[in-house]
Amino acid sequence: MPEREAALFVPTGSMGNQIAVKLHTRPGDEVIIEERGHIYNYEMGTPAVASGVMFRTVKSADGSGHLKWEEIEPVLHIDQPYYSCPTGLICLENTHNFAGGSVMTAEHCADICERSHSKGIPVHLDGARIFNASVALDTPVAELARNCDSVQFCLSKALGAPVGSMLIGSRDFIKEARVWRKRFGGGMRQAGILAAAGLVALEESPKRLHEDHANARRLAKGLAEIRGIKIDVERVVTNIVLFDVTGTGKTSADICARLKEKSILAIPFGPAIRMVTHCDVSGSDIETAIDRLREILS
Repeated sequence: MPEREAALFVPTGSMGNQIAVKLHTRPGDEVIIEERGHIYNYEMGTPAVASGVMFRTVKSADGSGHLKWEEIEPVLHIDQPYYSCPTGLICLENTHNFAGGSVMTAEHCADICERSHSKGIPVHLDGARIFNASVALDTPVAELARNCDSVQFCLSKALGAPVGSMLIGSRDFIKEARVWRKRFGGGMRQAGILAAAGLVALEESPKRLHEDHANARRLAKGLAEIRGIKIDVERVVTNIVLFDVTGTGKTSADICARLKEKSILAIPFGPAIRMVTHCDVSGSDIETAIDRLREILS
């Protein structure tokens, strides 16, 4: 089992992820990730720019965003002929942002880590919202991430701090990570106020995350009643709600623009829209959002 003896405060989750990719790989390596993974899609190609690595994306067959070992093993490059990129890292994500906040169990994660380690490959976990997964699965965060070589989680997002994330690993890993935080522009001498907010978020926020999950579920049920919207309510288990609006005859960008006019923020993703519940969203806000969306689509 990897030793996670230390942690490092970083300004953003993306920086935490990119430091981990940098430290676990060498230029020319290949990183395996689920095709909708945040590190691959929404961190501006930084692994290629900063670490000189490329990605091997794999689609999860069940749509959950969480790869199984039988999906990972066929694409590994270990002791291959010289013309193949060697597999240097496997990246996991829990909860999976663009699979609608889906969760990975501790047993699932441990299985991938143990098999990966047997082949000499480290595993990094993008756990930006891992506290949401912990609440949804009723499993301690430490258990969900126990076998990973490094973990990043956000103090902002669901935990409600104004800024900041944590990168966790071995003592030597974090010692080197501190160097790369500075090189990436994330060194802060005046981090005390931000760190204090992060401590409050860690100590106070997890015990109320179930409220966000309940609000997300209520939102999903309300959306399912609106003609033209397609959503699988049973897949909404944390605080992210993704729904298809193709059947409405309007584009997701147009709908989000109309919602913004009514002081409701949502993000378009192709034919779908993403909404996220958090500590600043109340139950009455959910009802308002459903009503406004119904008005727009009527």
